[in-house]
This record gives sequence, structure tokens and C-alpha cells, in this order.
Amino acid sequence: MTEEKLISSEEIALYDRQIRLWGIAAQARMRAANVLLVNTGALANEVAKNIVLAGIGSLTVLDCQTVSPLDLGGQFLLEESDIGSNKAEASAARIQKLNPRTVVSADSSNFMEKTAEYYAKFDIIVATELEVDDLISINDICRQNSKPFYAGTSIGLYGYIFADLIKHTFSIEREKSNISIKPGPESATRSIIDVIVKKEGPKLKEIVTKQETYKPLSASLQSDNLSKLRPRSLMKISPVLPAIKAMWNFHKDTGSQKPTSETDLAQFHHLVVDACRDFGLPVGIVSPGFTASFARNIGTELSPIAAILGGVLAQDILNYLGQREQPIQNWVIFDGDSSTAPIYSL
Repeated sequence: MTEEKLISSEEIALYDRQIRLWGIAAQARMRAANVLLVNTGALANEVAKNIVLAGIGSLTVLDCQTVSPLDLGGQFLLEESDIGSNKAEASAARIQKLNPRTVVSADSSNFMEKTAEYYAKFDIIVATELEVDDLISINDICRQNSKPFYAGTSIGLYGYIFADLIKHTFSIEREKSNISIKPGPESATRSIIDVIVKKEGPKLKEIVTKQETYKPLSASLQSDNLSKLRPRSLMKISPVLPAIKAMWNFHKDTGSQKPTSETDLAQFHHLVVDACRDFGLPVGIVSPGFTASFARNIGTELSPIAAILGGVLAQDILNYLGQREQPIQNWVIFDGDSSTAPIYSL
């Protein structure tokens, strides 16, 4: 059965604009995709909205937590009447209204109880608002099942996205360059595997097929790839990157989610400095003022920041499914102090 037959004429009319952008074959792959979303915070709300409106086949929301008054500040899928009810069930009902063509399911059980067989049922797994050990555990299971894995968290004015697509092949279509492009290595993680040139009217276009190879989260956190950059470039690295690692280490060391005293803050600052050294970064990119600001933001959700991160993450999921465009490799860091979202390959 061809992709065109998989999509009805009604769906072609509904998704006409995006089909023109990425093609009917890509839309058919999205329509067949089964996505798992672990946890339903502000970032997950944005991701769910964007991928469901784009026409993915099915979405399962997995969350055992109950809705609290604090959730209402940054999560538009929840209402005051939901307080005390399960977050997955409350969110799924409103996600479903966004696009009746997508099958939306709620799972109110604990993600820690799920087996590798459970995760194997999905085409993409997205985990948000989790501690690093849980993320690594799910990431490792995804690798065992050859499933792409995304992680992300909105941290007040800051946030991150991590992608492990294992080995991903994609194509970029563009006007033919004057520079001859041949198959072979393009970077440490990317190779060009095919180049096709075709004529469209008076212009020549080329379809470049590439393959990107990824590291799991555990290996990425041990990487010192950034240390190979020039000193001037190193000083431009966002301090949010080491602060995220320090946030996870602080929780493991103390059992607390965030620093709440001057002693805690001093310990957190030392952990950020240690994380700089782990990544091969100069400690000069971090100041006590920054670590205090980051610490205050831990555990908070701001809708505008979640919307930015959620838009980037959702678009990368759609790019992955459509096998189009350059994917994230492998970190996106949002720094609200500078209003930037650089991509770092670790």
C-alpha cells in the first residue's frame, strides 16, 4: 500500500500546508507513529500539543502523579477542577480534543514499574521532568529496543533537550551547491551516504542523504568534547549546561530538589564548578550570581520558556519521523539570561 493510500483525501486537505512542506510520505510516517510521553509538565504539554496537531497516529501519556494547585501556573492542559485527579488522565482528555484523528491514551501507573517490553511498543519515547538516573535507565532500555529517546525539562528561565536517536538517516533537499558534494564523513558524528541531483524547471536541486550517530545520555555526561574548542569559544559556552549536571548531582548527594540555604548554595556552586571541569570547560563561565539564579529557578515552570523548548523538541520529533532536516545532536540548552538556545554535541 502506498503512502498516498494510507492517508485519506480528508486528511490531505486537513494537513495540506504541512504536506506541502515535508511531503506525503513524511506525513504518512507521522500518521503511523506511536509516541510515549513520560510525565506531563509544562514542557510535555507543549510537545503533546504540537505533535498531535501535526497528525501523529497515537500518543500515550504516562504519569502516576496527581494534579496540585502548583501545576496550574504553567500547564495549560489542566484546570482547577482537575486538582486531586491523575495528571495523565486529566491531560489526555484535553489533548484528545486538539485532534480527534490522533488516538490519545492515559496510563496512570508509575513509569518505574514499566518493563522493556512496555517501551518496545512505541516508536518514540519522550521523558520529561525526571532525575538523571531514571533518564539513563529509560534511555538504556530504548537502546536495547532500538527506539529513539528524547529527554527535557523546563527549569524556570532555563531548560534543556537531550536527543539519542541511536543512528538516524535523513535527507535534506536544497538548490544544488556550486561545491561538489560526495559521500563520506562530514563530521565526527555525521556521514553523507548519498547525493541525488534532479532538475526542477530551470534550476538544479540536490537531495543529500545523511546519517547521524548518537551517544546515550550516560556517555554524553562523561564527554569532554567541548574542551577541544578554542579558548574564546569555550568562554561562550552557556553555564546552564554544567548547572544541569550539578542540579542532578545535588539531588543525589542531598536528597533535596534545590538549595534552600546559604550552605546549600555554596555546595551547589561547587558542584557546578566540578561539572565544568568534567565537561572540560573553564570555570570562569560560572559565577556565584549565576548559580544563585539557576538554583532559584529549579522546580519552577514558566509557560513562555516551556513553549520555546516544546516547539523545538516537537519539531525535532516530526523531523525524525519525516526523515527530513538535520536533527538535534545531541543537547539544546536554553539560557534565559541571554535568550539563546545553542546546540552542543557531547
